[in-house]
Amino acid sequence: MFNSKYPLIQAPMAGGISTPKLAAAVCKAGGVGFLAGGYKTTSALKEEIEQLQKQQPGVFGVNLFVPEEEGNYDLKQYEERIKSTAVTLQEEIGVPRYHDDEWKDKLMLLANHPVPLVSFTFGCPEKNVIRTLQKKGTVVIVTITTPKEAKLAAEAGADALCLQGIEAGGHRGSFNNQEGKEEDYGILELIDLVKKQSSLPLIAAGGIMDKDGVEVVLNAGASAVQIGTAFLCCKESGANSTYKKALLNKTYKETAITRAFTGRRARGLANTFLLSHTDSAPAAYPHVHYMTQPLRKKAAKQGEANYLSLWAGIGHNKVKECSAQEIVRSLMM
Repeated sequence: MFNSKYPLIQAPMAGGISTPKLAAAVCKAGGVGFLAGGYKTTSALKEEIEQLQKQQPGVFGVNLFVPEEEGNYDLKQYEERIKSTAVTLQEEIGVPRYHDDEWKDKLMLLANHPVPLVSFTFGCPEKNVIRTLQKKGTVVIVTITTPKEAKLAAEAGADALCLQGIEAGGHRGSFNNQEGKEEDYGILELIDLVKKQSSLPLIAAGGIMDKDGVEVVLNAGASAVQIGTAFLCCKESGANSTYKKALLNKTYKETAITRAFTGRRARGLANTFLLSHTDSAPAAYPHVHYMTQPLRKKAAKQGEANYLSLWAGIGHNKVKECSAQEIVRSLMM
């Protein structure tokens, strides 16, 4: 389906990690590179697509965030809770706000300048959105975390499903961000349940860090794997140095699911900020994201890993510092 040498997709990691250089390196190594459209302006995304096409004209993808409906949240209590971090870092807490991540503009960009693959997370686009991209020759992938979401994505016309197990690092791709509504499935259980109800190609994501892990999910019924954490510390990754040092030095032994940094559930290394605020963080995305953004930026500059969102999957202790090509080879050869 992807016309690549290997059934391997480099996960689109937002926040500057998934650079055109990383995507190009993965493509050249025989996998499928992905750009992360989230948190970028439409013009910045267009520029990255053009950069990637110059480096690697073959098969690659772009990921977009499906926007949530605008909510009305009282965030005063959470602001009080994180003031101590602001004082420690000598930085102001950001102003909470809603933003649709330039949804319509980015869809228009991808309709006018088609790319081989487009994936969606945080929800399923409407049928007309999917059909518009497909008519341009784009393969549409929807990220799902439950069998119910898989059914909705299939009904909407998705070409393939990216199954995100609870083991995966970074934000959960769940359609629903309400508290108490989460259903968590391990990747093998999710593959088993979804393949019983859908004949669509399944892409497995979550905790896959080595060749054995790849073989397990492919044998379970996945058509391809999506790998994120393994690429975090490669030379082409855009992850900041504080982030990479925390991973490579194995500063934190465990990961946990939290809303503390963004208001949406995500798996990251269990540092001080995560442990202190997970129980009190509201389900308010992207409002909490904008509140903590200045703190996270300052923490990265100061080398304060305890206050940084260190997204990583359960296999983070296997992260290595090498090239993207070496990672692809270790997973596929």
